[in-house]
Amino acid sequence: MEVKVISSEIIKPSSPTPVNLRRYRLSFLDQLARRAYSPFLYYYTLDNHAGAPNFIAEISDKLKKSLSQALTLYYPLAGRFIDDGFLDCNDEGVPFIEANVTTKLSDVLENPILIELNNLLPFELDEIAELPFGVQLNVFQCGGIAVGLCFSHRIEDALSSLVFVRNWTAIARGDNDAVARPEFVSGDLFPPRDIGGYDRSIAIKKNMCTTYITKRFVFDAPKIEALRAKYEERNMVMKPRRLSRVVAVSVFLWNRFMAATNSVEIEAGKNYVIRHLVNIRPRCDPPLPEHAFGNYFTRSETIGSITSACTGEEHCYSLARKLEEEIRRIDKDFVAENFQEKGDEMLENLKKCAARSEKGEEIAFVITSLCRFPMYEADFGLGKPAWVSSASRGFGNLVSLFDNKSGDGIEAYICLKPDHMANLEADKDFLAFVSPNIAALGENITNTTPFGDGA
Repeated sequence: MEVKVISSEIIKPSSPTPVNLRRYRLSFLDQLARRAYSPFLYYYTLDNHAGAPNFIAEISDKLKKSLSQALTLYYPLAGRFIDDGFLDCNDEGVPFIEANVTTKLSDVLENPILIELNNLLPFELDEIAELPFGVQLNVFQCGGIAVGLCFSHRIEDALSSLVFVRNWTAIARGDNDAVARPEFVSGDLFPPRDIGGYDRSIAIKKNMCTTYITKRFVFDAPKIEALRAKYEERNMVMKPRRLSRVVAVSVFLWNRFMAATNSVEIEAGKNYVIRHLVNIRPRCDPPLPEHAFGNYFTRSETIGSITSACTGEEHCYSLARKLEEEIRRIDKDFVAENFQEKGDEMLENLKKCAARSEKGEEIAFVITSLCRFPMYEADFGLGKPAWVSSASRGFGNLVSLFDNKSGDGIEAYICLKPDHMANLEADKDFLAFVSPNIAALGENITNTTPFGDGA
């Protein structure tokens, strides 16, 4: 798939940012976030419009004008970082790139190769995020499009990114009643601190996207229900509440990750943990709305076994319960104590974890779930997207969970070392629960190999 850039310009807010809003203070949680980009790709087949004259030019014009209006609401996205404490909302604008793609969109949807999808994004994902936001409009041979977005994690989390897209698309449709004005209160709720010695760019290295392999695996609804039933079987007496879809899939993935690495590098004396990223908006006091802009997440941490028993069923029964308990432990008291009252103590703990990781003393399996987030509400007036995807990421042992389009299945983007990925793809227990090379649209499966070339 060849992607050729045909134009590039800067989109500025439709109205200038008031002087009193020019200096945007980053929060303590912003400071702790990785200095990396979060990628999202929205695919639109445009079957009913592709043949219309100048239609792509009209789409481009609509995207630019509506983006300009959206940036007036989300003025920090058009600014520039000063340092790790502030952003200058100077209206310098957002890069908007247009590119032609030498393939059909149907080819991508039927066999998505993640490393190629990175070419549909405006920025390199293995570079430190220096701009808050960028857009790339990709036009396929068939007339379909993909809108590639990169959001800097230094200023916002996934939910903020997706809510922005929902508001941007509502503006493009002229549906102003559907626009929820963002709330910029994170810097007041969680004031920035001196984080000297804690470098959030340390894990970002050039060519990381080729050092690690990212592949997409799909859990359909029946398989997810089977996992829930499997891990609930021993827990129902003590815990009658149903296990969540995400916890069931997370425990299964940890179980098979440990099996994939068991013969390679599990060593006594190392700390093996599951880190689950948790949205804290509903856990603040008072709870915050989903349109509260910024980084509002923390991580739960569950210690995993490092013995051969870690791949056994008994371990999974107890691990499912522990994982849910650790996530529930993050409540309003936890948020206040760790990010407002005792932020320095939290920072020191994070520094120690980073040091152990750098020395190879700690192996973390990180899971971030975007399930139930407003993924498929991005309608620019062209209909809802045929697919929403991530891309190839450069962070080892990272899993991103997305809902599928129907909302009943889960797409897992898994990033591992090549040898670990090979072990995972040869794991019969893993293959029993994932759909082999399922197309993005869930149809027209044409590849006869188990997972194709990175799908």
